[in-house]
Amino acid sequence: MSRWKKILILASLILISLFIFNSKREEIKTGKEFYFQNPFAFSKTWQNLPEFIFVENNFLKFSLPPAFISGKVLGTIVEEPTQRKEIQEYIVEEGDTLFSISKKFGISLETILWANNLNKNSVIKPGQKLIILPVDGVLHEVKAGDTLSEIAKKYQAKIEDIISFNELENENDIYIGDILIIPGGKMPSQKPAPQPLTPLAQGYFICPVFGGCRITQSLHWYNAIDFSNGKCGEPILAAAGGTVLKVGWQKKAGNYVKILHPNGVVTMYGHLQTIFVSSGEQVFQGQIIGTMGATGRATGCHLHFDVFGAKNPFVK
Repeated sequence: MSRWKKILILASLILISLFIFNSKREEIKTGKEFYFQNPFAFSKTWQNLPEFIFVENNFLKFSLPPAFISGKVLGTIVEEPTQRKEIQEYIVEEGDTLFSISKKFGISLETILWANNLNKNSVIKPGQKLIILPVDGVLHEVKAGDTLSEIAKKYQAKIEDIISFNELENENDIYIGDILIIPGGKMPSQKPAPQPLTPLAQGYFICPVFGGCRITQSLHWYNAIDFSNGKCGEPILAAAGGTVLKVGWQKKAGNYVKILHPNGVVTMYGHLQTIFVSSGEQVFQGQIIGTMGATGRATGCHLHFDVFGAKNPFVK
């Protein structure tokens, strides 16, 4: 093709585009949206064009001919499925085996064994609850004095992977009682025997729900009981005196408060509608720390009351 013919074709495309633009000006003024085929799509100059051009309160969208849409562009249009990051409980069904459950959830057999303090010779029964991690790895409950570097070294994992998967701000963003998922972690060969939860003295904790503790869900992950009187906005009380360890929000627990008590036990209050305390604040037993709500993943207004480091005193 001669040089002049190429110039003529290019000029024709420019004139056509200008004609389309002028013919649509009234549509722009009326707030209608239309696609404007970019005549320069075959050149590299299209890469510098904005996705939208705003004209007062209206805009033009640039689109490319199908021949110029690359696989990379299409890849950005289709959303990749997000990886599950939450721990879940699974109730063993008739015919289940540890191996079949590991296949069902796409995690290794060792991951299930480690999370549930089992071994390959363990027998599971229908109705039994198992903890299922979202990825291969191990669980770690943060104790006093723990550091993320020590935790990573213990389980042969990478600090950056732990921070990323648990959505931590930095390596110092861990607190006593936190349950961390260690992706890719390996249980040490000399695994310490699980320590039984310490029973608390009777009366150490009072009912954290104003007006009485009506249990709506029995013991579930981690060591929690759900209470509800069916009313959002009811006062939630500190079950015992202590220091507010952390105030925050989680996808599952919603708004929550964690309190560290003098005996080293941590209590967590989840799904709160409002929070009246802040991190580092000293609270006394019976102090109102928030109100009952349904934030996070909750079916109705209730309190998720979790205990770390001791038996939940409200388990029947």
